[in-house]
Amino acid sequence: MHVRKVCVLGGTGFVGSHLVGQLIASGREVTVLTRRIQRHRDLLVFPGVRLVEADVHDPRVLKQHFQGMDAVINLVGILNEKGHDGRGFRRAHVDLPRNVLETCKACGVKRLLHMSALHADAGSGPSHYLRSKGEAENHLHTFSAPVAVTSFRPSVIFGPGDSFINRFAGLVKMTPGIFPLTCPNARFAPVYVGDVADAFLQALEDRSSFNQRYDLCGPHAYSLREIVAYVARTSGHRRLIIGLPDALSKLVALSSEYLLPGKFFSLDNYNSLKVDSVCHNGRRCPTSLEAVVPTYLGKADRNARYQILRERAGR
Repeated sequence: MHVRKVCVLGGTGFVGSHLVGQLIASGREVTVLTRRIQRHRDLLVFPGVRLVEADVHDPRVLKQHFQGMDAVINLVGILNEKGHDGRGFRRAHVDLPRNVLETCKACGVKRLLHMSALHADAGSGPSHYLRSKGEAENHLHTFSAPVAVTSFRPSVIFGPGDSFINRFAGLVKMTPGIFPLTCPNARFAPVYVGDVADAFLQALEDRSSFNQRYDLCGPHAYSLREIVAYVARTSGHRRLIIGLPDALSKLVALSSEYLLPGKFFSLDNYNSLKVDSVCHNGRRCPTSLEAVVPTYLGKADRNARYQILRERAGR
């Protein structure tokens, strides 16, 4: 399978910006569909990227832009929804992938790469997030023919511009002395965004990856308490981390869900953390947290993001 033209959904996000750079560097032509071009013109540092303003939830729009493509990559995902009943998760994680698959079939696109989540499970997932991700996976891998589908299931992803390490760095900076931490014993195997992008790129033309689901984890597992302690040390802040018990962690989640703006820690997030985000038999990606985080922690401003993109574009 020779893949020359690729359409990316979610290409303006954290993983997308890294993957688009690698696709361009490999000689592909890349079209990125986005709701607001003006917010993401930084992607134009990559020569050959075509940014298109489009509603990816409209099947007619997908059909228009999938024509002539060799492959489609769907990176769209949300960590929280505006409501509380799971409909937002279903729209982003179930309805959209189904529309993407059907449009690929209608347009003759033979290759589809899909971003899922570690331990996604339509039946027993404890959260709307994990259940909706699992339902999409099952549908894609059951009804994909004649489209060759590969799904990737990463643990939490870190790297320049991430919303995980940088979020905790910001919270640590704002919290003097004592840092109360919800779900301190939840475990993660953080995987570097560059390794995730490599996995997508390597699978694009690899027939052995057809209809496969790949778990992606970093080389080490940590508790959330260990990660936040590392972030505090690396960013130069002395903090006493106080792990909250489960009942209080849930109360914080409920308060954020229904009383506070922004859902900084939702009930669905709390439920997702009931399953440790570590690999049992998945692919161990090589890049460690300690090898990368000191190079960007505290520098996730707009100028740093431009520099990251320029470097990945070879400029």
